[in-house]
Amino acid sequence: MEEKNTQNNNNGGYQKNSNGNRKSGFSLWWIYALIFIPLITVYVLNDSSSVKEFGWTEFQQMMREDAFDKIVVFNKKNMLEATVKKDKYQTVFKLDAAKAEELGVKVSVKIPSPDKFSDFYDKVHSENGISAGVSYDEGNDVFWNILMSIGPFVIIILIWILIMRRMSGGVGGGGMGVFNVGKSKAQLFDKDGTNKVTFKDVAGLSEAKQEVEEIVSFLKNPGRYTELGGKIPKGALLVGPPGTGKTLLAKAVAGEANVPFFSLSGSDFVEMFVGVGASRVRDLFRQAKEKSPCIVFIDEIDAVGRARGKNVNMNANDERENTLNQLLTEMDGFGSNSGVIILAATNRADVLDKALLRAGRFDRQIHVELPDLNERKEIFAVHLRPIKKDTSVDTDFLARQTPGFSGADIANVCNEAALIAARNGKQCVQKDDFMSAVDRIVGGLEKRSKIMTEKERRSIAYHEAGHASLSWLLEYANPLVKVTIVPRGKALGAAWYLPEERQITTREQLLDEMCATLGGRAAEEVFLGAISTGASNDLERVTKQAYAMVVYFGMSEKMPNLNYYDSTGQDWGFTKPYSEDTAKMIDLEVQGIVNEQYERAKRMLSEYADKHNRLAGLLLKSEVIYTEDVEHIFGKRPWVSRSEELMEKQNGESKEQDNVSV
Repeated sequence: MEEKNTQNNNNGGYQKNSNGNRKSGFSLWWIYALIFIPLITVYVLNDSSSVKEFGWTEFQQMMREDAFDKIVVFNKKNMLEATVKKDKYQTVFKLDAAKAEELGVKVSVKIPSPDKFSDFYDKVHSENGISAGVSYDEGNDVFWNILMSIGPFVIIILIWILIMRRMSGGVGGGGMGVFNVGKSKAQLFDKDGTNKVTFKDVAGLSEAKQEVEEIVSFLKNPGRYTELGGKIPKGALLVGPPGTGKTLLAKAVAGEANVPFFSLSGSDFVEMFVGVGASRVRDLFRQAKEKSPCIVFIDEIDAVGRARGKNVNMNANDERENTLNQLLTEMDGFGSNSGVIILAATNRADVLDKALLRAGRFDRQIHVELPDLNERKEIFAVHLRPIKKDTSVDTDFLARQTPGFSGADIANVCNEAALIAARNGKQCVQKDDFMSAVDRIVGGLEKRSKIMTEKERRSIAYHEAGHASLSWLLEYANPLVKVTIVPRGKALGAAWYLPEERQITTREQLLDEMCATLGGRAAEEVFLGAISTGASNDLERVTKQAYAMVVYFGMSEKMPNLNYYDSTGQDWGFTKPYSEDTAKMIDLEVQGIVNEQYERAKRMLSEYADKHNRLAGLLLKSEVIYTEDVEHIFGKRPWVSRSEELMEKQNGESKEQDNVSV
């Protein structure tokens, strides 16, 4: 490290260009020197430290005493300088002769005018016979006049140079100033970079990794594929929800590939200046061709790749469309981009232009979905590496408790658990810390200090007990994991369920989920005789679900097999795709579905009233109940979901392994 630092320091005023050669660098210190040196020179040449000023009255008195040897009058300045006689040093300066002679002090006097001084001098000379010699000077400072005449021009030029250098990117010359506005903002990663991300750091996503690994393999060993007549793919589009690891996968490609990797965002092309986006696209591909073979990664490509013709402003010159046109031309235009592979990521593939998605530009669309149970285990294993944990932490258990979590959510859970453990002064992170972290992320911060009356607590307990009871009794409802009446976030109560991870959903499953969701409002009406505003979120979810059943899924009895949703995004959306009569039918169908499930929820709660009331009483007493508490009251659940079967299977396998080890 010392050797390297020494070498860097010895470069002096030189900088290395991209080819490794040294070139002279212009430093701002030269500008500062050109400004301050003339000022210092003027100060030195006009040094008045050896001149002592006197008033006109004091000077007249000293003149009568014949204290001066020589006097110089400056006509234009209305002042004079006088040299004091050696024998008068003590009188004038109150100093001894040796000290005053060493300093060489003069007297400076501001006079009324040269004419009045001349009259006074003639009068004193005739009356007192003084011997001081007088000379007159115009008082022009040649250097000062020159500086004042050319100084403003010099300052203007220096300021102009400074502004131009700042606008062009500063001293290093590599900034994105006005003169570099058309240059690409892509960040270049080489194989020798530090903190590389590899495929080992990407857990889960086995199919997506296989796709991008093939691209990396092609770049490393192209002959293996070209011998059979294959061609290198032009591009791959990573599509998936936020937080699923699209950008991380691209970073892993950068870490694995032994080729240059350009990384930038779709918004980097868009600028306030017209034509800048297209210019940056041209510059990006020019650099990529020079570094070929290489990979170009465009994150959030929907910022520039939206479908053309959708702008309601109807601008004649849309900057975003011009940028997209240039991107389409560069990706598969008349020229050849051999060896340049484009990777892009987006979570809104439905808004992208069709020309951008066709084969030849993005040959592959890689779907990066939310991780399933096994993939969540792998992701937890990756994020738990740097965390100091004890033996109570089980990745299988954590994976089961985080259904629907993305990779970013799991990383947040691990970090939050470590923070909670540190806040409580623990030496390692325990299972309880992870559960608290999950609760914190899903439900929000616990608010035990919120003031509630006993009547409100009872209403919340019966409401949450209604959800828990129906979710346990209905076949397709999500089984309960935990329910609490301690306020969290904006909710006065919260419940955690274990949703079944299924690929398709039937009508019966949707109806059971709606019934369980309406269980809170139904319990309030059946057991308390009054409904409250606490069910607003439940009603919102149920209404959207019923509307989707009728309008999107075609599950209505009176309007079967109809879908009014345009997934391609090609519809302008100025009018609804159905008539007013159809809208009334949709409203009636939605209302009928919701009312039917609400009456069903009330019937079931009335049938199991005793067990529901016991559950609500337990919830009021302990404030938190778990699956074991519900099973103790209602008995073992008559239906076992796929997730529960998997949980039981894994628990059985772990017990067998424990027995074998014993």
